[in-house]
Amino acid sequence: MLFNTVDFAVFLPIVLLLYWSVFKNSLRLQNIFIVLVSYFFYACWDWRFLGLIFLSSLVDYTIGLRFNKPLSQQYKKYLLGFSVLFNLGLLFTFKYFNFFIDTFTSVFSFFGTQIQPTSISIILPVGISFYTFQTLSYTIDLYKEKITPTKNIVAFFAFVSFFPQLVAGPIERASRLLPQFAKKRKFEYSKQVDGLRLILGGLFKKMVIADNCALLANQIFDSYPTQSGSTLFAGAVFFAFQIYGDFSGYSDIAIGSSRLLGFDLMKNFNFPYLSQNMSEFWKRWHISLSSWFRDYVYIPLGGSRVSNGRLVLNIVIVFLVSGLWHGANLTFVFWGGIHALFVIPVIVLHKKYKAQRPSAPVALWRQLLNIGATFTMVVLAWVFFRAPTITDAFGYIDIIFSSSLFTMPMVSRSALLFVFLYMICEWLQRHRAHVLDVSHVSRPIRYCIYYLVCFAIFYFAGDLQPFIYFQF
Repeated sequence: MLFNTVDFAVFLPIVLLLYWSVFKNSLRLQNIFIVLVSYFFYACWDWRFLGLIFLSSLVDYTIGLRFNKPLSQQYKKYLLGFSVLFNLGLLFTFKYFNFFIDTFTSVFSFFGTQIQPTSISIILPVGISFYTFQTLSYTIDLYKEKITPTKNIVAFFAFVSFFPQLVAGPIERASRLLPQFAKKRKFEYSKQVDGLRLILGGLFKKMVIADNCALLANQIFDSYPTQSGSTLFAGAVFFAFQIYGDFSGYSDIAIGSSRLLGFDLMKNFNFPYLSQNMSEFWKRWHISLSSWFRDYVYIPLGGSRVSNGRLVLNIVIVFLVSGLWHGANLTFVFWGGIHALFVIPVIVLHKKYKAQRPSAPVALWRQLLNIGATFTMVVLAWVFFRAPTITDAFGYIDIIFSSSLFTMPMVSRSALLFVFLYMICEWLQRHRAHVLDVSHVSRPIRYCIYYLVCFAIFYFAGDLQPFIYFQF
């Protein structure tokens, strides 16, 4: 069930009506209702994988119960190890089995040895990368004694399967979301209004920006050998806005839908294309994932409190793993490696000069210059994310940096103007909670903005495109 379909437009109001009327006086019934509608929501994708979510939830809930008892440190390690092996085992089997088999075969072929591997046809369960990381955070935090285990099985199953963020995040921590299932939710008008704003803004990002940019990006990437460098750079820009509008739009709708149910999910995007360096970009882009890798991979490796050589290694490991998380293809790993190369100088230099006094506020012209340079690096890296193979990516980049880069791009100028105007809107709203947070303006202007956004969605929406991050 896609957020940008009539099905969801019917599903969500029915859920809200029953949630705030029939079940409003019983917290337990509300949580049971959330579990049931969440499983129904997921079954609309593929009911065969409901058992996978149920099993993942049951295993980590049961492991959590064991942490309620006095245990030796060694036994706690065994419990954590079992949870990690189980969850990552599921992820490996469904997402990476054939990838590693093919890579293994290619390595042997390179050295002249031909082998006949066994590969199987596996359907990737939608959202598995998200909910396995969510349940993993629960057992890791239990082991670190950051949280206490829950005995409320309904609340835990609701935490894992919560439908707004089930298939594409944000990846919530148990310490933040699970307690919200244990306390009574109140219907608050301000939350309802802001939730609707987030949903409206998310639909605009997805249907108007992402879906229109997708058509242009696909045309250019599919025929890149025959295009000029300027056209290919424009195509990469269109893909940058496609994936941003697609994923941040989904996150906005998820957060907004949760707010309508009385829940607060973490912010997943914070105007990332206004970042002034690559380290800042990763603090603003897919925040729930980048912070997950920071807390559960980067810091356990030593973080930045190590020698420069070890610091570089830690950064490379985190970004390679992050790239692999995105998909079973070497292009994603390479994309992660490129971002590691971009981030390393920023972090190493920051560590070197952090003892110095903070500089004065950066002038506007320098901010814009930094934003432009960072955005250009992000756009070029997206080529490796979007290209089907590394060879295609390098071929694409090679043409970009040819003399044809300085010719007029053969693309829709109105489309380029549109994304530029949208970025101006983000710049003006950069200190607000989200781009459609217009609570500070007068009511007439506010409603004019709402009607304009609705008009744009109905009249300028592109052809329906699947959400990109569903494949991860």
